[in-house]
Amino acid sequence: MSEPLFLQSVMQEKIWGGTHLRDVFGYDIPSDHVGEYWAISAHPNGVSTIKNGRYAGQTLDVLYAEHRELFGNRQEPVFPLLTKILDANDWLSVQVHPDDAYGLEHEGELGKTECWYIIAAEPGAEIIYGHNAKSKEELRQQIESKDWENLLTKVPVKAGDFFYVPSGTMHAIGAGIMVLETQQSSDTTYRVYDFDRKDDQGNLRELHLEKSIDVLTIGEPANSRPVTTKVDDLKSTLLVASDFFAVYKWEVSGKVTLEKTAPYLLVNVLAGQGMLTVDGETYPIAKGDHFILPSDVEEWTFEGKNLEMIVSHP
Repeated sequence: MSEPLFLQSVMQEKIWGGTHLRDVFGYDIPSDHVGEYWAISAHPNGVSTIKNGRYAGQTLDVLYAEHRELFGNRQEPVFPLLTKILDANDWLSVQVHPDDAYGLEHEGELGKTECWYIIAAEPGAEIIYGHNAKSKEELRQQIESKDWENLLTKVPVKAGDFFYVPSGTMHAIGAGIMVLETQQSSDTTYRVYDFDRKDDQGNLRELHLEKSIDVLTIGEPANSRPVTTKVDDLKSTLLVASDFFAVYKWEVSGKVTLEKTAPYLLVNVLAGQGMLTVDGETYPIAKGDHFILPSDVEEWTFEGKNLEMIVSHP
């Protein structure tokens, strides 16, 4: 019998985190500065566990290694994607991620291309998305002279905005923003600037300036252009299709039956509630649930009111 895989996942405390993961999504959190919930992850720094059905208690990394048929027998040696919810109570560091070639050579893991769906943003909230340097020399000069005001590109954001952040893009999420991030399964980050803030022990967090300058791209970041289609009770928006993932926003008000078009799907429920029916079994779903529809699920039905989901596949 085919079934969805519902996941229990890991919280990550961060210097910039807050309490919105509890206040907005109802999760139990270990402190008042939780920055990330790694909703669907097989990365060693925070592995999700299956909480239902025949694989209950299994971790996603082991399931992927031992039951590749559930994932369309794809060739990626490790589970390729990671989705997380970020609660930025304060600015994240200004940072950049390497591409796969640089990441594998220097860090022994994949690089990171990612994308952000803005769940919520306080009035006036901003992100850093790109930089203004016209050459590597100018980039180095502005970083070394700490000319952040002229170097960094700030962009105002609101709920529902979407940003595609390829490896090599200078970026930071600003205070007062919640994000659903879909990314390659990597935890390699090069910090360019951290606002000179100190941790609990009074230490500055490490910067990675040489590696950052190595991997930063010159030129404006190329954001994706989302495309929306509406069929019956489903409004589907393709947010981005890249070499690493395709990401959709699905909005369901009513009932819709869908058929498999990808080897497997990662589903993050951001709003509303309803039912998911697979193979004659019905599962309640609601805001804050995260699950995988594995390869043996050929067809499924969503029924609900104001259901909003971010859905992705490699």
